[in-house]
Amino acid sequence: MAFALCGAVDATAQSDPRLGELSLEDLGNLQITSVSKRAERLADAPTSVYVITTNDIRRSGATSLPEALRLAPNLQVARSSASEYVVSARGFAGNSANKMLVLVDGRSVYTPLYSGVFWDVQDLMLEDVDRIEVISGPGSTLWGTNAVNGVINIITRDASSTQGSLATASAGTDGFRANLRHGASTAGGMAWRVYATHADLRNTETAEGTRVDDSGHQTQIGFRLDDQRGADRFMLRGAAYQGSREQPVTSGRIDLGLVRVSGAHVLGRWEHRLDDGTSFQLQAYVDHTERTAVPTFGDILDTLDLQFQHSPVPLGNHRLVWGVQYRTAWDQVDNSSYLAFLPARKRQTWASLFAQDDITLTDELRLTLGARAERNDYTGTEFLPTARLAWKWAPQQLVWSAVSRTVRAPSRLDRDFYVPGVPPYQLQGGSHFDSEVATVAELGYRGRPTPTTSFSATIYQADYDRLRTLQFDPDGAVFTLANGMEGRTRGVELWGSFRALSRWRLHAGYSRLWQDLRLKPGSNDVSTVAATEGASPSHWWTLRSSHDLGDQVDLDLVLRHVAALAVPAVPRYTALDLRVAWRPSGAVELALAGRNLIGNGHGEFGNVLVRTQLQRELSAQLNWRF
Repeated sequence: MAFALCGAVDATAQSDPRLGELSLEDLGNLQITSVSKRAERLADAPTSVYVITTNDIRRSGATSLPEALRLAPNLQVARSSASEYVVSARGFAGNSANKMLVLVDGRSVYTPLYSGVFWDVQDLMLEDVDRIEVISGPGSTLWGTNAVNGVINIITRDASSTQGSLATASAGTDGFRANLRHGASTAGGMAWRVYATHADLRNTETAEGTRVDDSGHQTQIGFRLDDQRGADRFMLRGAAYQGSREQPVTSGRIDLGLVRVSGAHVLGRWEHRLDDGTSFQLQAYVDHTERTAVPTFGDILDTLDLQFQHSPVPLGNHRLVWGVQYRTAWDQVDNSSYLAFLPARKRQTWASLFAQDDITLTDELRLTLGARAERNDYTGTEFLPTARLAWKWAPQQLVWSAVSRTVRAPSRLDRDFYVPGVPPYQLQGGSHFDSEVATVAELGYRGRPTPTTSFSATIYQADYDRLRTLQFDPDGAVFTLANGMEGRTRGVELWGSFRALSRWRLHAGYSRLWQDLRLKPGSNDVSTVAATEGASPSHWWTLRSSHDLGDQVDLDLVLRHVAALAVPAVPRYTALDLRVAWRPSGAVELALAGRNLIGNGHGEFGNVLVRTQLQRELSAQLNWRF
């Protein structure tokens, strides 16, 4: 099990970069690890999980991670500026979306400042991504608090599969990006690669044609080492980045400067398999990030994370995995007169213990029981249980159901936030702000109804309590963050693939969301319910066509539709993306890509006065292996 956590897939899939040429059966056999923290076939995973392969990313023409995430039909991705995105699942979108856990090779990239992700700095050389496993629904038992509505697990390729040199470049109406990578192996068999990326983003415009101050640039360098010695497998990877971008003006009262970002991390993993078939894994990483947004605030965050995981010998029909995790973070905020986090310096620790047992009841029936106890400094120990039942009533047909309890622990924004940055305060964090809680029930199907089709369907219901609101205290004339909202969401997630011809594959996805949120007794918030419900579309769908026009030419089209948003008001839109690629040789690929090719442009998130109006984007792309 532990060896699979490095991100290995079956030998056929890993050696062939053109995963689109594999059969639907081969794709169902892809090994994933996010659902049970052990290797299992995608076709056997009892949860709502979608896998974006390296070939999907290449053929989409995506040059950034958020654009690649649009391929997952169980995610809602909205672009609000040149580099800023809102990524959510099952509702609760927003600039401070905080119910998704995002991992890169086991390293969490969420910030404890607000429990969300700064997507503008999540830069990867996409050619090095092996796959992205996207789980919609709770994943807290295995991954911890904040995995409330989903987990995005980005797994990069082993260095042994990225040998030689690769240069890529993309230039178009939205900017320029270039990547360079080189990989090799030592005489002793250790594989390594180094890479560098650089991106320049141009300014966007509003619907009125006004220039949005959101141009920027970022440079990143990184490396990865992989080595296997008998029963031991080692991986070491790291990266460092630096960049800056303009800030879109949202208020005439503040003269906004640049957002400057930088950071570095190193992650190491050791996996060992014993003679009796048991295995264990040790992982550690250190992460340093800096963000300065003149004139409002600056933040320096240092994180140390330690993890241990063990898979004992199966006992009868029981397969157990358990582990412990410890994380500590030192946060230092440079406050301003506009806002403050108090205290400005703070150390937080999280410690957790989890166990999950996969029980084979019969040849067709499998029960998974798991629980996690996780302690945080704000609310103490949270208990996160789950139960999943999978019925494989035919070789290619799986029905599953699940019930889970999950929480989002308070962030510094919930407890330590003050506006303005000096007294008297108009808004402040809640000193007793508690964890947001969700109890989620799911029922799903995954299978291959015919040899040329695959299909996945999930229905779910989530009951939420203690959601964040603003409570007004008339005596103190101050707003305080409180747990004043509750409610329920329900939804349907559907997707499937159809191989129309040996060289032509069609993909489709559809998501429908119903939200029923309400204030709890005693809450006097007048806007949060409407703002929370209004920030997520009621439905969205995607149609994707991948066609190989011979051995040298690819034609890919994506048609997507997103329903309107109510708060802030954003009209519904339909967009068409197209990519044509030509490979004159096995070493070179040239492509032309177009995005938003129909209509007169559309917005995706934010107030109409300042939000980006996405227009037609054209780009030329080059991939050169040498």
